[in-house]
Amino acid sequence: MRQVVLDTETTGLEWDQGHRVIEIGCVEVIGRRITKNRFHTFLNPDREIDLSALEVHGISNEALREKPTFPDIVDQLTAFISGSELIIHNASFDIGFLNYELSLIDGPIATIEDVCSIQDTLQLARQLHPGQRNSLDALCKRYSVDNSHRLLHGALLDAEILAEVFLLMTGGQSEFSFAGEPSKP
Repeated sequence: MRQVVLDTETTGLEWDQGHRVIEIGCVEVIGRRITKNRFHTFLNPDREIDLSALEVHGISNEALREKPTFPDIVDQLTAFISGSELIIHNASFDIGFLNYELSLIDGPIATIEDVCSIQDTLQLARQLHPGQRNSLDALCKRYSVDNSHRLLHGALLDAEILAEVFLLMTGGQSEFSFAGEPSKP
């Protein structure tokens, strides 16, 4: 099974107020193994980035001025994710933004759901750990995934971290023992 862990960074929190995607990061997972295959791009949103968003990801308007726009990369993105299961933390956020971007162009794909299925790791974490904090940082701590190098949010970095967390969340039992024998890795 091919899975793609995806994350985005945006100009603000609400696509329905015209905010746009400024970074997309994807990490491929095949047979529960993270591959070296990645899709990563920064995008010119053709609008200003909210100060509150800038404080989260540190991506400035100036840094994006010469970057491609979403219509420039949509074919590459859809080719990368087509037929996969997308793994996204708080999927409604990222999918809302990506579907909004798709709605702004006259393309063959109306929604992300037209080309792949989606699994939300935030919903999964809430099922596995009800009543607990289930942010990506909290899950890193719970599953001992090192995220100390994550000073700001970044789509590719967050997708790489989420890929590790997801595999640990869904890994099940990896060791067992028989009738009093010590368990073996």
